[in-house]
Amino acid sequence: MPRLSVEILAADAAEPITSAGNAQLGIAVLAGIAVIVLLITKLKLHAFLALTIGSLALGAFAGAPLDATIKSFTTGLGNTVAGVGVLIALGAILGKLLADSGGADQIVDTILARAGGRAMPWAMVLIASVIGLPLFFEVGIVLLIPVVLLVAKRGNYSLMRIGIPALAGLSVMHGLIPPHPGPLVAIDAVGANLGVTLALGLVVAVPTVIIAGPVFSRYAARWVDVPAPENMIPVRPSEDLEKRPGFGVTVATVMLPVVLMLVKALVDIVVDDPENGVQKVTDVIGSPLIALLAAVIVALFTLGRAAGFTKDRLSSTVEKSLAPIAGVLLIVGAGGGFKQTLIDIGVGRMILDFSENWSIPALLLAWLIAVAIRLATGSATVATISAAGLVAPLAAGMSTSETALLVLAIGAGSLFFSHVNDAGFWLVKEYFGMTVGQTIKTWSVMETIISVVGIVIVLLLSLVL
Repeated sequence: MPRLSVEILAADAAEPITSAGNAQLGIAVLAGIAVIVLLITKLKLHAFLALTIGSLALGAFAGAPLDATIKSFTTGLGNTVAGVGVLIALGAILGKLLADSGGADQIVDTILARAGGRAMPWAMVLIASVIGLPLFFEVGIVLLIPVVLLVAKRGNYSLMRIGIPALAGLSVMHGLIPPHPGPLVAIDAVGANLGVTLALGLVVAVPTVIIAGPVFSRYAARWVDVPAPENMIPVRPSEDLEKRPGFGVTVATVMLPVVLMLVKALVDIVVDDPENGVQKVTDVIGSPLIALLAAVIVALFTLGRAAGFTKDRLSSTVEKSLAPIAGVLLIVGAGGGFKQTLIDIGVGRMILDFSENWSIPALLLAWLIAVAIRLATGSATVATISAAGLVAPLAAGMSTSETALLVLAIGAGSLFFSHVNDAGFWLVKEYFGMTVGQTIKTWSVMETIISVVGIVIVLLLSLVL
């Protein structure tokens, strides 16, 4: 991994909005993050408000003029929403169509019908990984938990043996694979190539999810043996439908944007000629916006119409998919504002100095920063956004693959040790009917394994790419 100099950054970056030295900037960053942490964890303030107030506090602690701080925040917010807001909205529509049409249930039922015995944990991780591509983590949990509980009860399986692989599949997709909000924001912040990041993300995700899912579930089942709680088995979304889309067409629809983006990345690597006709075409159809838009348009027919949805029902489904992501968009936007404030007060120079003076590889530094913020705030998305803003200057001069690995290092760090300040921790605890201690032994340890295995694979890839 190449070392970057302060002089290189200074030549490319704008003049910071404050003349504070590294010591004051360091204190300002810690104080700004502390404000965000306290507002989220102690006062239970929404992350959007916490990030907004924290950004203003960051500028004040750094000695920057208030008007300049406000401009930095609003610029970052606008640029971030412009860059990833539409993608998040399209992903939400695709996920809602997948859930409401019964497509997700069709994938689950088909795979489970062909799996059994020792293959069941592997079937669960496969189901979660496929469904987890277009769905937000919380939505994925709501969809999969009924299946996990039913399989554990009817097949007399250990709940942890079935549940941990499903949770691992969802979590890895959420932290490492676009079009999830965290990876998208990190890609935008460090200027990474989405297709290359997606391809390398899949390389990192496969061994990570195997170790944290089917392999770890053997030990989790020994440590925690709880029955499937009867009162937590809700009605499945497709039970009121007369028909639902087929397995093959559903999987093809879900995988369409992934395939288009991977094709673009492959052509860019093999052809590497911007004037080539094939590359021009793949650059268009493989762009995140077109790839996701194409998948949504296809899904209206392959999922919605196949389930018997009328035009009104399709319109209602799309409309209902957008309301729940308002909070996500605001958090992501405010995170972009916080990132821009960090950059504009000159934190990039401080990070570069720190990296050079202590000889910490950029990838490891990015992971450690994300880990610290994750432990403090409990939010993987906040950790990803904040860490990406802090280490973005390290991407200057990096190759395409190195920048993609930087994004994955941040994503891996953002998943480290989920505990009591993470909403996901309580969601898993209540659905599985576990105590706090049992949740830590299973869910929290699983998240830590994902994070550690993820960064180890990223570091290994950095040696050969």
